[in-house]
Amino acid sequence: MPIEPFSNLVLTLSANNRAMEENKRQKQVGKLVMEELSDIFQREGMNIIDGGMVSISKVTITPDLLEARVYLSFFQVKDQAALLHKIKERGWEWRKLLGQRIKNQLRRVPELHFFPDDTLDHLFKMEEIFKKIKEEGEKG
Repeated sequence: MPIEPFSNLVLTLSANNRAMEENKRQKQVGKLVMEELSDIFQREGMNIIDGGMVSISKVTITPDLLEARVYLSFFQVKDQAALLHKIKERGWEWRKLLGQRIKNQLRRVPELHFFPDDTLDHLFKMEEIFKKIKEEGEKG
């Protein structure tokens, strides 16, 4: 008998994990927002700053389509935190420009939240670890 409540808990957790996946409409809106914001960044000159580059690597949308999490990838940018802060300060402007472009596709323009994308950093760290393992294997 004590196993039954535990099995219900496992089922509940697996059901919640499925709810976290994006549905087709979320993916469509995310792709649209990503394409339009990329173009806006390019036209506003935000993609190349101080010899570095900023690109939008991913956009995720909440199920109600009212919030967008925009992940930014920085390449050779000296002060990422300052640049991210600058982009966040102009968030209302990005949303306004986005609204002018997608007003015919969406009823409401999603609220934009910007985050740094650290997948490249993670990739470089993993490459360093693999190099160390390979070097230690060759020495030993």
